[in-house]
Amino acid sequence: MPKNRAPIAVALDAPDVETAARWAQAVTPYVAVVKVGLELFCRTGPSVVETVRGGSGVELFLDLKLHDIPNTVAGAARGVAKLKPRYLTVHASGGADMVRAAVEAAPDVTIAAVTVLTSMSGEALDAVGLAGPPLDAVRRLAALAVGAGAGALVCSPQEVAAVRAEVGPGVVLITPGVRLAGADAQDQARVATPQQALADGADLLVIGRPITGARDPGAAAAEIAASLS
Repeated sequence: MPKNRAPIAVALDAPDVETAARWAQAVTPYVAVVKVGLELFCRTGPSVVETVRGGSGVELFLDLKLHDIPNTVAGAARGVAKLKPRYLTVHASGGADMVRAAVEAAPDVTIAAVTVLTSMSGEALDAVGLAGPPLDAVRRLAALAVGAGAGALVCSPQEVAAVRAEVGPGVVLITPGVRLAGADAQDQARVATPQQALADGADLLVIGRPITGARDPGAAAAEIAASLS
C-alpha cells in the first residue's frame, strides 16, 4: 500500500469513464486504492483500469465478484490478472474449489473473497437459505475462503472483529459499508464509521458516495484521510 496515503479504497461508481477518471485524479493524493466495480467495468471495458490508475501509483481494486464454476472463474481471473490489479473479488459462497481456482489462476493478485454482501440483512439471508445470522454466515465463509488460499476477505465493519479473531493477522480485511458519523446508511444494512472499522481490525475501507458524492471529492477524501491519521 502506498506510503502516506490513507487505507481507503474509493469506489469509482461513475456513470462514465470521464467521471471515473476525474474522481480518481482528485482522490489519489490522499488514498491508497481506487476501486473499479462490475458496473463500470462492464460499461467501459478493461481500458478503464489504466485510465483511472494513470501515473499516480495508486493500487487497483477490481471488484468483479466472480461467481461461477471453478474452470470459468479461473479463466476470468487469468484474463483480468493481465491488468495487474492488487485485489480481485470472488464470492466465497462459490465454494472452496472456486476460490482456489481463482487463487491458482492469478498468483500475483490478492484474491479477496466476499463473505456476505453488506446490503443483506438477516431476513435477506434467511430468504436465500443461508443458515444463521449474518455473523455466523460470515465466519463460516471467511474460514472456507482462507482455507482455499484467499489472501483477503470482504466483510461488513460489524463483523470485522469476529473475522479477525477467526482468521488471524495474516489476512487483509476489506470493509465496505463504511459511513461517516450521522450519515445516511443508504442501501447498506450493516455499517460503521471509518474509525470504528479500523479499530476493530479492518485493513482497507471501501468508501464511495461519502467521497464521490461530495461537492469536492478531493477535499472529502483529504478530510476523511486526515481523520484516520
